[in-house]
Amino acid sequence: MKNHLAGKLHIISLGCAKNLIDSEVMGGLAHDSGMTLVENPQNADVVIVNTCGFIQPAKEEALEIILTCAQEKNKRGGNLKLVVAGCLAQRYGKELLGEIPEVDLWIGTGEVGRIAKHLQSLKAPTPRRTAIVSKPDFLMTARHDRILPAGSVTACLKISDGCSNCCTYCAIPSIRGKARSRRPEDILLEAESLAARGVREIILIGQDITAYGRDLKNRPKLSGLLSDLSSISSLRRLRLLYTHPAHITTDVLETMAGHDKICRYIDLPVQHIDDAILIAMNRKVSSTRIREIIRHARSILPDVALRTSIIVGFPGETPKRFERLLDFVREARFDHLGVFIYSREEGTAAAKWPSRISEREKERRRDAIMSEQADISLAVNRSLIGKTQEVLIEEKSDRRGYAFIGRCPRQAPEVDGVTYVKDGNAAIGDFVSCTITGADHYDLYGKMIS
Repeated sequence: MKNHLAGKLHIISLGCAKNLIDSEVMGGLAHDSGMTLVENPQNADVVIVNTCGFIQPAKEEALEIILTCAQEKNKRGGNLKLVVAGCLAQRYGKELLGEIPEVDLWIGTGEVGRIAKHLQSLKAPTPRRTAIVSKPDFLMTARHDRILPAGSVTACLKISDGCSNCCTYCAIPSIRGKARSRRPEDILLEAESLAARGVREIILIGQDITAYGRDLKNRPKLSGLLSDLSSISSLRRLRLLYTHPAHITTDVLETMAGHDKICRYIDLPVQHIDDAILIAMNRKVSSTRIREIIRHARSILPDVALRTSIIVGFPGETPKRFERLLDFVREARFDHLGVFIYSREEGTAAAKWPSRISEREKERRRDAIMSEQADISLAVNRSLIGKTQEVLIEEKSDRRGYAFIGRCPRQAPEVDGVTYVKDGNAAIGDFVSCTITGADHYDLYGKMIS
């Protein structure tokens, strides 16, 4: 039933792009039911905090923001309704129900599609505080009208949800459920809708997009989906994130090479390179295979930009195994790299294992890799000076001497650097050819080619 709600809603979205899409879906469902979305939480009647609960720092951030909202609610004498959704609610909602009485409702990841019903329940004369943690099986479709930020020229498209890889350090399967893929025709329908709304770059995401289609009856392939998406005439650029090294295949790489719309960019989270650690992590890929994939990708896509993520301090990571990882970072020369300190997570297999690596040593190892990667990234970026890059203009710049901020194909939003563009004739959403004139560790600087 539409238009049965009223009032003003503000959504705070934490964590990854996958969680942001859930927030956009909840915003769309609430809007369709009559609520008005507002940018300032102080103007809202209801605030939803859509949380991340993946690792300890994310949980701490979520709790800090929830408590800040709780303080605001107390200042307003209870005239604000506070809802906590998402991964933290899925993992700990029932436990936290009694700990933070200001929260009116805790809802897990499986309740995204029922947000209007839950908001309606808050209007009862004496609403009952509760935590609703159901099976995490929600999967959005093109029928869900996401609320995108005004003027968005870039948007993520979730082609699957959940994960069945069961890495021993990761709580995602328990938070998000088993891997489940959207049907190709449904994905195409949403992509066409996004393009019609002015989106110029679509970023395909999922917990592991290279596992796409394995759970569907006809087992559609990611390579076929990419080809179909590339045929959308109004769409200019496609990007892939979250490709598991155990699952990326030659046909995907060749499809990327065969379509100019697909960015020569691969996010390949290897997590480690020592075989004993990879086995302990249940990564289902060997160090030899990881190296083969990198060589293979660079042979098929010579100009590919490679991003990876690494975990340091995992149980069993001896000094020798860490040095092996550091040597690999020097050898592979990734264009972009992120490092996570191992976080022992309840409910995961690795949480039961003894770990004698101190937090201080974990931080030292993280800093050592980031220092090495900073030099690599600077060298890679400087090698682009004098070359031409196609830049998507995304916003105006307040940096002196540069009119715009954009991204070239080798830069994904949020996780990589940006390209600053000197004065020129352009509008938000335009693609412009730029000569790269400067570079630092993360960002590029360019001048438009007339």
